[in-house]
Amino acid sequence: MSKSVELVFDFVSPNAYLVWWPLREICARCDAELVVAPVFLAGMHRITGNAPPMIRDKDVRGKNEYAQLEMDRFIAKHGLTQYRLHPQFPFNSITLQRMLVAACEDGRGVQFAEGLLRPIWEDGIDVTDPQALGQAIAAAGFDPQALLAHAQDEAVKAKLAANTDQMVERGAFGIPTMFVGPKGGRTEMFFGKERLDQVEDELAMG
Repeated sequence: MSKSVELVFDFVSPNAYLVWWPLREICARCDAELVVAPVFLAGMHRITGNAPPMIRDKDVRGKNEYAQLEMDRFIAKHGLTQYRLHPQFPFNSITLQRMLVAACEDGRGVQFAEGLLRPIWEDGIDVTDPQALGQAIAAAGFDPQALLAHAQDEAVKAKLAANTDQMVERGAFGIPTMFVGPKGGRTEMFFGKERLDQVEDELAMG
């Protein structure tokens, strides 16, 4: 594959779940590779001054209600009817993100992300429960103890922080941000799950 979509990703973002399968379908149609770029979204928000929409727009009359309407339409369009807002939202995702970095280092970042999205955003597993999380990680095809141990490496922790800084430098401020273009070449940035048609158009041109 000569084209790629680099998805800025944190498990804590509902939009990471919502955009995942429609984006996978686009990549399949366009013969493009999906690449996961792990970041720590809370850190990205601190750097950029951004905030979750329900906080940022809480004083804007009608805006969050309309955002929910748009989300409901997106869910219906793409058949994502198993989605449930996580009962611990917003949960601390730092350990999950470090494990994702570790999985990416082994070339299995997409596998890890896809394996955990449904347990988190459909089943609402307790992400603070080592047993429940370990079972989900094992079901995704990973050794939970080995992956957690790898995630504790100082190099992995530093990599997540560096990834977050790098994505901000490239222009990202939230999720879902997608960088689209030829592998190793110039990319175009798209933000928001409502930009998927534009992402597919960009891939089709390349």
